[in-house]
Amino acid sequence: MRLMVTGGAGFIGSHLCERMAGKEWEVVAVDNFNDYYDPRMKHRNVEGLGGNPRFLLIEGDILDRTLMEDVFRRYAFDAVVHLAARAGVRPSILDPLLYQRVNVEGTLQLLECSIRYGMPKFILASSSSVYGSNNPVPFREDADVDFPVSPYAATKRASEILAYTYHALHGIPVTCLRFFTVYGPRQRPDMAIHKFTRCVAEGKPIPMFGDGTSRRDYTYIDDILDGIEKSVERAEGYRIYNLGESRTVELGFLIRLIENALNRKAVIQRLGEQPGDVPVTHANIEKARRELDYRPHVSIEEGIPRFVDWFMAFLNEEHRSRRAESITGGKANPVQ
Repeated sequence: MRLMVTGGAGFIGSHLCERMAGKEWEVVAVDNFNDYYDPRMKHRNVEGLGGNPRFLLIEGDILDRTLMEDVFRRYAFDAVVHLAARAGVRPSILDPLLYQRVNVEGTLQLLECSIRYGMPKFILASSSSVYGSNNPVPFREDADVDFPVSPYAATKRASEILAYTYHALHGIPVTCLRFFTVYGPRQRPDMAIHKFTRCVAEGKPIPMFGDGTSRRDYTYIDDILDGIEKSVERAEGYRIYNLGESRTVELGFLIRLIENALNRKAVIQRLGEQPGDVPVTHANIEKARRELDYRPHVSIEEGIPRFVDWFMAFLNEEHRSRRAESITGGKANPVQ
């Protein structure tokens, strides 16, 4: 069985590649190593897969039509897990055209290649952000999602609709997974848990938007991987599933968990509300439980110490690398 993972060197993608290659799938990862955050982190994410004969990394852009057609033609995939995207609510407000191009046109490109070359199962990474700010919680998959409050959310909803259109026209099996704030080792540095942990560890102020009462449904990476894997196994028709822990955590409580794991006190920099942010996310996961046997098992109280353990090892390596660069005149490339 052969699997394509777009965004395969990213946070979720690299973990998924490791899991599936370890289960005797042949995994082809595609990643363009863009500079949204330090590309060296992405190279480090996949360096452990370098010697695995069941893993192939292709450095390239999903918007490169010639490349994508060649990859699909050559490898005859049984399934595609489409994780590649421009991420983040706030950056999408600053550059909506880029988000439309990568997230919507990129998805369309992959759907076109899929129907031309083998009709693989198509697993699309969507987002809890599609629910906007006015839906009752916990969010159900059949809620009204026609009122996104950021360009990022709008591009994710547009991708879901395009995927449905291709299913309706061509019969391709599509599963859309609405992720709820995924965290864990290798999390992107712009995400709150990673950013807050670094601030506390380095004695810098945490930028806290709002009064600290906003709530998020935080989902540990292992639970997300379980949901993706089961979606690959069971994909049929057109399905949408929430993948979350199905519990909300207040921002202030999250910061206290990080403080406890680091045994350091946070310095809070209070800021105003941010456009595009929503006050709460909360996943109703009954459909995923019923149809995928999805059962998250890592609580935030367990997950934050796991993340902090990884982060401190990462931070120590980062500091060693900087010292090496200062000695060698900046020529060291430590995280590749």
